[in-house]
Amino acid sequence: MTQTNPAPRSLCLIRLSALGDVCHTVSMVRALQAAWPETAITWVIGKKEAPLVAQLPNIRFITFDKSANLSSFRRIKKSLAHEHFDVLVLAQTSIRANLLSLAISAKRRVGFGGSHAREGHRLFVSETIDLPEKIHQAEALFAFAPYLLGDPSVDLYDIDRGLPIPDEAKAFAITHQPEPKQAVVISPCSSHVLRNWSAASYAALADWVVETAKRPVILMGGPSETEKAMGDAIMAKMTHSAINLIGQDTLHQALAMLERAAVVITPDSGPAHMADGLGTPVVGLYAATRPASSGPWASIDYCVDGFDQAALTFRGKPSEALAWGARIETEGVMDLITPDQVIEKLQSLLA
Repeated sequence: MTQTNPAPRSLCLIRLSALGDVCHTVSMVRALQAAWPETAITWVIGKKEAPLVAQLPNIRFITFDKSANLSSFRRIKKSLAHEHFDVLVLAQTSIRANLLSLAISAKRRVGFGGSHAREGHRLFVSETIDLPEKIHQAEALFAFAPYLLGDPSVDLYDIDRGLPIPDEAKAFAITHQPEPKQAVVISPCSSHVLRNWSAASYAALADWVVETAKRPVILMGGPSETEKAMGDAIMAKMTHSAINLIGQDTLHQALAMLERAAVVITPDSGPAHMADGLGTPVVGLYAATRPASSGPWASIDYCVDGFDQAALTFRGKPSEALAWGARIETEGVMDLITPDQVIEKLQSLLA
Protein backbone atom coordinates (compact mmCIF):
# COMPACT_ATOMS: atom_id res chain seq x y z
CA MET A 1 0.00 0.00 0.00
CA THR A 2 1.55 3.31 -1.10
CA GLN A 3 0.05 6.04 1.01
CA THR A 4 0.34 9.56 -0.39
CA ASN A 5 -2.06 11.54 1.79
CA PRO A 6 -1.22 12.40 5.41
CA ALA A 7 -3.33 10.76 8.11
CA PRO A 8 -6.07 12.93 9.61
CA ARG A 9 -6.30 13.24 13.36
CA SER A 10 -10.00 12.29 13.36
CA LEU A 11 -12.60 10.93 10.97
CA CYS A 12 -16.35 10.60 11.34
CA LEU A 13 -18.27 8.11 9.22
CA ILE A 14 -22.04 8.16 8.69
CA ARG A 15 -23.50 4.87 7.49
CA LEU A 16 -26.68 4.05 9.33
CA SER A 17 -28.08 1.04 7.46
CA ALA A 18 -28.85 -1.51 6.17
CA LEU A 19 -27.14 -4.69 7.37
CA GLY A 20 -25.72 -5.52 3.95
CA ASP A 21 -24.35 -2.04 3.32
CA VAL A 22 -22.91 -1.92 6.84
CA CYS A 23 -21.05 -5.14 5.99
CA HIS A 24 -19.69 -3.47 2.85
CA THR A 25 -18.59 -0.42 4.83
CA VAL A 26 -16.38 -2.55 7.06
CA SER A 27 -13.92 -3.07 4.20
CA MET A 28 -13.47 0.66 3.73
CA VAL A 29 -12.94 1.17 7.46
CA ARG A 30 -10.36 -1.63 7.61
CA ALA A 31 -8.41 -0.15 4.70
CA LEU A 32 -8.32 3.25 6.42
CA GLN A 33 -7.25 1.73 9.73
CA ALA A 34 -4.45 -0.22 8.05
CA ALA A 35 -3.01 2.92 6.48
CA TRP A 36 -3.90 5.35 9.29
CA PRO A 37 -3.63 3.40 12.57
CA GLU A 38 -3.45 6.59 14.65
CA THR A 39 -6.59 8.18 13.19
CA ALA A 40 -9.48 8.27 15.67
CA ILE A 41 -12.56 6.90 13.86
CA THR A 42 -16.13 7.58 14.96
CA TRP A 43 -18.92 5.68 13.20
CA VAL A 44 -22.50 6.98 13.43
CA ILE A 45 -24.62 3.90 12.79
CA GLY A 46 -28.20 2.70 13.12
CA LYS A 47 -29.22 1.23 16.45
CA LYS A 48 -30.34 -2.03 14.83
CA GLU A 49 -27.11 -2.44 12.84
CA ALA A 50 -24.66 -1.46 15.60
CA PRO A 51 -24.46 -4.88 17.33
CA LEU A 52 -23.28 -6.45 14.07
CA VAL A 53 -20.04 -4.45 14.05
CA ALA A 54 -19.64 -3.80 17.77
CA GLN A 55 -16.63 -6.13 17.98
CA LEU A 56 -14.56 -4.11 15.49
CA PRO A 57 -11.54 -2.69 17.32
CA ASN A 58 -10.53 0.94 17.74
CA ILE A 59 -13.80 2.48 16.61
CA ARG A 60 -16.14 4.68 18.64
CA PHE A 61 -19.73 3.89 17.72
CA ILE A 62 -22.55 6.39 18.14
CA THR A 63 -25.98 4.89 17.52
CA PHE A 64 -28.89 6.57 15.79
CA ASP A 65 -32.39 5.31 16.58
CA LYS A 66 -34.40 5.65 13.37
CA SER A 67 -37.64 5.11 15.29
CA ALA A 68 -36.95 8.37 17.19
CA ASN A 69 -35.44 10.59 14.51
CA LEU A 70 -35.71 13.99 16.17
CA SER A 71 -34.55 12.97 19.64
CA SER A 72 -31.66 10.93 18.17
CA PHE A 73 -30.62 13.90 16.04
CA ARG A 74 -30.61 16.16 19.09
CA ARG A 75 -28.68 13.64 21.17
CA ILE A 76 -25.95 13.22 18.56
CA LYS A 77 -25.72 16.97 17.97
CA LYS A 78 -25.28 17.52 21.70
CA SER A 79 -22.71 14.75 22.17
CA LEU A 80 -20.59 15.99 19.26
CA ALA A 81 -21.13 19.72 19.78
CA HIS A 82 -17.56 20.35 20.92
CA GLU A 83 -15.86 18.12 18.36
CA HIS A 84 -14.48 19.17 15.00
CA PHE A 85 -13.43 16.29 12.77
CA ASP A 86 -10.77 16.50 10.12
CA VAL A 87 -12.88 14.39 7.77
CA LEU A 88 -16.56 13.47 7.55
CA VAL A 89 -17.41 10.55 5.26
CA LEU A 90 -21.10 10.72 4.40
CA ALA A 91 -21.43 7.21 3.00
CA GLN A 92 -25.22 7.24 2.71
CA THR A 93 -27.46 9.36 0.52
CA SER A 94 -30.80 9.08 2.32
CA ILE A 95 -32.40 12.31 3.45
CA ARG A 96 -32.11 11.09 7.04
CA ALA A 97 -28.34 10.63 6.77
CA ASN A 98 -27.92 13.87 4.85
CA LEU A 99 -29.73 15.89 7.51
CA LEU A 100 -27.90 14.09 10.30
CA SER A 101 -24.60 15.21 8.79
CA LEU A 102 -25.56 18.81 9.66
CA ALA A 103 -25.02 17.91 13.32
CA ILE A 104 -21.36 17.13 12.65
CA SER A 105 -18.63 19.71 12.20
CA ALA A 106 -15.80 18.72 9.86
CA LYS A 107 -13.05 20.35 7.83
CA ARG A 108 -13.63 18.03 4.87
CA ARG A 109 -17.02 16.59 3.97
CA VAL A 110 -16.75 13.72 1.47
CA GLY A 111 -19.67 11.97 -0.20
CA PHE A 112 -20.96 10.43 -3.41
CA GLY A 113 -21.05 12.19 -6.75
CA GLY A 114 -22.82 11.77 -10.06
CA SER A 115 -25.80 9.45 -10.30
CA HIS A 116 -25.03 8.04 -6.85
CA ALA A 117 -25.81 11.37 -5.14
CA ARG A 118 -29.53 11.35 -4.40
CA GLU A 119 -31.97 13.26 -2.16
CA GLY A 120 -29.92 16.46 -2.25
CA HIS A 121 -26.75 14.65 -1.15
CA ARG A 122 -24.41 17.05 -2.97
CA LEU A 123 -25.67 19.93 -0.82
CA PHE A 124 -24.25 18.28 2.30
CA VAL A 125 -20.71 17.53 1.11
CA SER A 126 -17.80 19.54 -0.28
CA GLU A 127 -15.94 16.69 -2.01
CA THR A 128 -17.26 13.75 -4.00
CA ILE A 129 -15.87 10.45 -5.23
CA ASP A 130 -16.32 9.74 -8.92
CA LEU A 131 -17.88 6.35 -9.64
CA PRO A 132 -19.20 4.64 -12.73
CA GLU A 133 -22.96 4.26 -12.75
CA LYS A 134 -22.80 0.47 -13.05
CA ILE A 135 -20.88 -0.54 -9.95
CA HIS A 136 -21.54 -3.02 -7.17
CA GLN A 137 -22.58 -1.50 -3.85
CA ALA A 138 -19.59 -3.09 -2.11
CA GLU A 139 -17.20 -1.44 -4.54
CA ALA A 140 -19.00 1.91 -4.33
CA LEU A 141 -18.67 2.05 -0.55
CA PHE A 142 -15.07 0.83 -0.60
CA ALA A 143 -14.14 3.57 -3.10
CA PHE A 144 -13.87 6.11 -0.27
CA ALA A 145 -10.68 4.35 0.92
CA PRO A 146 -8.44 4.83 -2.16
CA TYR A 147 -9.83 8.36 -2.57
CA LEU A 148 -9.04 9.43 0.99
CA LEU A 149 -5.70 7.65 1.07
CA GLY A 150 -4.70 9.04 -2.31
CA ASP A 151 -3.69 5.53 -3.28
CA PRO A 152 -5.55 3.99 -6.24
CA SER A 153 -3.78 0.66 -5.68
CA VAL A 154 -5.86 -0.04 -2.57
CA ASP A 155 -8.04 -2.95 -3.67
CA LEU A 156 -11.13 -4.52 -2.14
CA TYR A 157 -9.75 -7.95 -3.04
CA ASP A 158 -6.92 -7.44 -0.53
CA ILE A 159 -9.14 -6.57 2.44
CA ASP A 160 -10.53 -8.92 5.10
CA ARG A 161 -14.31 -8.42 4.80
CA GLY A 162 -15.33 -10.75 7.63
CA LEU A 163 -16.76 -9.50 10.90
CA PRO A 164 -15.29 -10.56 14.27
CA ILE A 165 -17.20 -13.39 15.97
CA PRO A 166 -17.14 -13.81 19.79
CA ASP A 167 -16.25 -17.22 21.23
CA GLU A 168 -19.72 -17.72 22.73
CA ALA A 169 -21.26 -17.29 19.31
CA LYS A 170 -18.85 -19.83 17.84
CA ALA A 171 -19.85 -22.26 20.58
CA PHE A 172 -23.51 -21.79 19.58
CA ALA A 173 -22.63 -22.66 15.98
CA ILE A 174 -20.66 -25.75 16.99
CA THR A 175 -23.68 -26.97 18.98
CA HIS A 176 -25.95 -26.76 15.93
CA GLN A 177 -23.31 -27.64 13.32
CA PRO A 178 -20.99 -30.20 14.94
CA GLU A 179 -19.31 -30.89 11.60
CA PRO A 180 -18.12 -27.71 9.87
CA LYS A 181 -18.90 -26.95 6.24
CA GLN A 182 -21.59 -29.61 5.98
CA ALA A 183 -24.91 -27.88 6.60
CA VAL A 184 -26.87 -25.89 4.04
CA VAL A 185 -28.27 -22.80 5.74
CA ILE A 186 -31.42 -21.24 4.32
CA SER A 187 -32.17 -17.68 5.40
CA PRO A 188 -35.49 -17.33 3.58
CA CYS A 189 -36.53 -13.74 4.21
CA SER A 190 -35.52 -10.27 3.16
CA SER A 191 -36.78 -7.18 4.95
CA HIS A 192 -38.63 -6.49 1.67
CA VAL A 193 -41.27 -9.22 1.48
CA LEU A 194 -41.61 -9.04 -2.31
CA ARG A 195 -38.00 -10.23 -2.59
CA ASN A 196 -38.89 -13.47 -0.80
CA TRP A 197 -39.19 -16.82 -2.54
CA SER A 198 -42.20 -19.02 -1.77
CA ALA A 199 -42.31 -21.48 1.14
CA ALA A 200 -43.18 -24.28 -1.31
CA SER A 201 -40.06 -23.60 -3.38
CA TYR A 202 -37.84 -23.47 -0.30
CA ALA A 203 -39.37 -26.75 0.91
CA ALA A 204 -38.75 -28.50 -2.42
CA LEU A 205 -35.16 -27.29 -2.41
CA ALA A 206 -34.60 -28.31 1.22
CA ASP A 207 -35.96 -31.80 0.53
CA TRP A 208 -33.48 -32.17 -2.35
CA VAL A 209 -30.60 -31.12 -0.09
CA VAL A 210 -31.54 -33.69 2.56
CA GLU A 211 -32.47 -36.55 0.22
CA THR A 212 -30.03 -36.18 -2.66
CA ALA A 213 -27.13 -34.11 -1.36
CA LYS A 214 -27.29 -35.88 2.02
CA ARG A 215 -26.75 -32.61 3.87
CA PRO A 216 -28.54 -31.17 6.91
CA VAL A 217 -30.68 -28.09 6.35
CA ILE A 218 -30.89 -25.27 8.89
CA LEU A 219 -33.43 -22.44 8.64
CA MET A 220 -32.31 -19.09 10.05
CA GLY A 221 -33.77 -15.63 10.37
CA GLY A 222 -34.92 -12.90 12.70
CA PRO A 223 -37.72 -12.91 15.28
CA SER A 224 -40.36 -11.09 13.22
CA GLU A 225 -43.74 -12.72 12.73
CA THR A 226 -43.18 -12.75 8.97
CA GLU A 227 -39.97 -14.73 9.33
CA LYS A 228 -41.40 -17.13 11.88
CA ALA A 229 -44.42 -17.76 9.66
CA MET A 230 -42.16 -18.44 6.70
CA GLY A 231 -40.12 -20.94 8.73
CA ASP A 232 -43.24 -22.73 9.91
CA ALA A 233 -44.61 -22.89 6.35
CA ILE A 234 -41.38 -24.35 4.98
CA MET A 235 -41.26 -27.00 7.70
CA ALA A 236 -44.92 -27.91 7.09
CA LYS A 237 -44.38 -28.38 3.35
CA MET A 238 -41.18 -30.45 3.65
CA THR A 239 -41.22 -34.21 3.31
CA HIS A 240 -37.96 -34.50 5.24
CA SER A 241 -36.91 -32.63 8.37
CA ALA A 242 -34.83 -29.54 8.94
CA ILE A 243 -33.58 -27.60 11.95
CA ASN A 244 -35.58 -24.39 12.41
CA LEU A 245 -33.60 -21.72 14.31
CA ILE A 246 -35.56 -18.73 13.04
CA GLY A 247 -35.79 -16.15 15.82
CA GLN A 248 -33.55 -18.14 18.14
CA ASP A 249 -30.13 -16.53 17.67
CA THR A 250 -28.34 -13.22 18.09
CA LEU A 251 -26.60 -11.36 15.26
CA HIS A 252 -23.22 -12.71 16.37
CA GLN A 253 -24.57 -16.25 16.63
CA ALA A 254 -25.98 -15.84 13.14
CA LEU A 255 -22.53 -14.79 11.90
CA ALA A 256 -20.99 -17.88 13.47
CA MET A 257 -23.63 -20.12 11.91
CA LEU A 258 -23.09 -18.57 8.47
CA GLU A 259 -19.32 -18.92 8.75
CA ARG A 260 -19.55 -22.62 9.66
CA ALA A 261 -22.05 -23.50 6.90
CA ALA A 262 -21.14 -25.18 3.60
CA VAL A 263 -23.36 -22.78 1.66
CA VAL A 264 -26.06 -20.20 2.37
CA ILE A 265 -29.24 -19.77 0.33
CA THR A 266 -31.03 -16.45 0.67
CA PRO A 267 -32.76 -13.68 -1.32
CA ASP A 268 -31.39 -10.13 -1.46
CA SER A 269 -30.85 -9.66 2.28
CA GLY A 270 -28.34 -8.83 5.01
CA PRO A 271 -27.32 -12.47 5.62
CA ALA A 272 -26.22 -12.74 1.98
CA HIS A 273 -23.52 -10.15 2.63
CA MET A 274 -22.74 -11.33 6.15
CA ALA A 275 -21.98 -14.83 4.84
CA ASP A 276 -20.18 -13.58 1.74
CA GLY A 277 -17.83 -11.44 3.81
CA LEU A 278 -16.94 -14.48 5.90
CA GLY A 279 -16.00 -16.48 2.80
CA THR A 280 -19.03 -18.79 2.78
CA PRO A 281 -20.49 -19.36 -0.71
CA VAL A 282 -23.91 -17.78 -1.15
CA VAL A 283 -26.54 -18.90 -3.63
CA GLY A 284 -28.48 -15.66 -3.91
CA LEU A 285 -32.04 -15.61 -5.24
CA TYR A 286 -32.38 -12.50 -7.39
CA ALA A 287 -35.32 -11.49 -9.54
CA ALA A 288 -36.63 -8.38 -7.79
CA THR A 289 -33.14 -6.81 -7.77
CA ARG A 290 -30.03 -6.98 -9.95
CA PRO A 291 -27.32 -9.25 -8.48
CA ALA A 292 -24.52 -7.38 -10.27
CA SER A 293 -25.53 -4.34 -8.23
CA SER A 294 -26.60 -5.76 -4.87
CA GLY A 295 -25.73 -9.46 -4.83
CA PRO A 296 -23.15 -11.12 -2.55
CA TRP A 297 -19.96 -9.61 -3.98
CA ALA A 298 -17.72 -12.70 -4.05
CA SER A 299 -20.58 -15.08 -4.91
CA ILE A 300 -22.14 -13.34 -7.92
CA ASP A 301 -21.44 -16.39 -10.08
CA TYR A 302 -23.45 -18.58 -7.68
CA CYS A 303 -26.53 -16.34 -7.77
CA VAL A 304 -29.67 -17.34 -9.66
CA ASP A 305 -30.29 -14.26 -11.79
CA GLY A 306 -33.91 -13.80 -12.79
CA PHE A 307 -33.69 -10.02 -13.16
CA ASP A 308 -33.52 -10.01 -16.96
CA GLN A 309 -36.62 -12.16 -17.21
CA ALA A 310 -38.36 -10.04 -14.57
CA ALA A 311 -37.66 -6.87 -16.55
CA LEU A 312 -39.22 -8.36 -19.69
CA THR A 313 -42.15 -9.92 -17.84
CA PHE A 314 -43.11 -7.07 -15.52
CA ARG A 315 -41.66 -3.96 -17.19
CA GLY A 316 -41.90 -4.95 -20.85
CA LYS A 317 -38.29 -4.04 -21.59
CA PRO A 318 -34.81 -5.58 -21.25
CA SER A 319 -32.99 -5.03 -17.98
CA GLU A 320 -30.40 -2.86 -19.78
CA ALA A 321 -33.15 -0.30 -20.32
CA LEU A 322 -33.77 0.03 -16.59
CA ALA A 323 -31.78 2.13 -14.14
CA TRP A 324 -28.82 0.25 -12.63
CA GLY A 325 -30.36 0.24 -9.18
CA ALA A 326 -33.91 -0.48 -10.34
CA ARG A 327 -36.10 -2.80 -8.30
CA ILE A 328 -38.92 -4.94 -9.61
CA GLU A 329 -40.64 -5.61 -6.31
CA THR A 330 -43.86 -6.95 -7.76
CA GLU A 331 -46.13 -9.76 -6.64
CA GLY A 332 -45.02 -12.98 -8.33
CA VAL A 333 -41.60 -11.77 -9.47
CA MET A 334 -39.71 -14.30 -7.34
CA ASP A 335 -41.77 -17.14 -8.82
CA LEU A 336 -39.62 -16.72 -11.94
CA ILE A 337 -36.91 -18.62 -10.02
CA THR A 338 -37.37 -22.39 -9.93
CA PRO A 339 -35.96 -24.94 -7.47
CA ASP A 340 -34.15 -26.64 -10.37
CA GLN A 341 -32.20 -23.45 -11.08
CA VAL A 342 -31.04 -23.28 -7.47
CA ILE A 343 -30.21 -26.99 -7.40
CA GLU A 344 -28.00 -26.52 -10.46
CA LYS A 345 -25.95 -23.94 -8.55
CA LEU A 346 -25.82 -26.13 -5.44
CA GLN A 347 -24.62 -29.20 -7.29
CA SER A 348 -21.32 -27.54 -8.23
CA LEU A 349 -20.82 -26.17 -4.71
CA LEU A 350 -21.66 -29.39 -2.88
CA ALA A 351 -19.99 -31.86 -5.27
